[in-house]
Amino acid sequence: MISKETFQFLKELKLNNTKEWFDENRNTYAGLRIKFEQFVNLLIGEIGLFDKESAQTTAKASIFRINRDIRFSNDKQPYKTNFGAFIAKGGRKGVNAGYYIHIEPGSCFLAGGIYMPSGTMLKALRTEIFDNIDEFKSILEEPAFLKHFGTELWGEKLKTAPKGFPKDFPEMEYLKYKSYTLAKNEPDSIYTGVGCIDEIRQVFRAMAPFNAFLNRAVENVDR
Repeated sequence: MISKETFQFLKELKLNNTKEWFDENRNTYAGLRIKFEQFVNLLIGEIGLFDKESAQTTAKASIFRINRDIRFSNDKQPYKTNFGAFIAKGGRKGVNAGYYIHIEPGSCFLAGGIYMPSGTMLKALRTEIFDNIDEFKSILEEPAFLKHFGTELWGEKLKTAPKGFPKDFPEMEYLKYKSYTLAKNEPDSIYTGVGCIDEIRQVFRAMAPFNAFLNRAVENVDR
């Protein structure tokens, strides 16, 4: 589980998002990051039970830096106020579908899939769905999938049909997504409670067939 100290640190960071404050509390952050790495390595082992390919990574390759890239942002706060990790083949810098955990007081969630793929990958994903729509729908209609993710994917959609696909395709809404991602909001108490690993395991296991479908679609795509 995630310690309450992690949540407290992130709350304080949100109120004191400056380099001076962070430098004063850097040792606290370093200790919490080590614990988070241990937690992510545990999750990688759990994921490996049902998705061996995505488990071909490490915690260090999966965890995002806490420093924000402020070069092109109007928001000049130097630090993120969350811990996050994307577990997939290639880690956070990879292009495969995978599993994401987000720890932020009041805004925790679990997610996965492929976020903002390149144009070439996006076309491959849409083509795979178009050619195998019954298989894709069967994944989305599984009881475990519906329990955790409902009936909608997560993310922005085009307003009209994407180029290269017939406008009269009955399941056109599935082709309009700009990303193929899933998300489930979680209360903070899930991460700090004894049922933490069990909940994450169930959510990610329900996501696994969706990720496998996406990874098959982009397996041979020039990325």
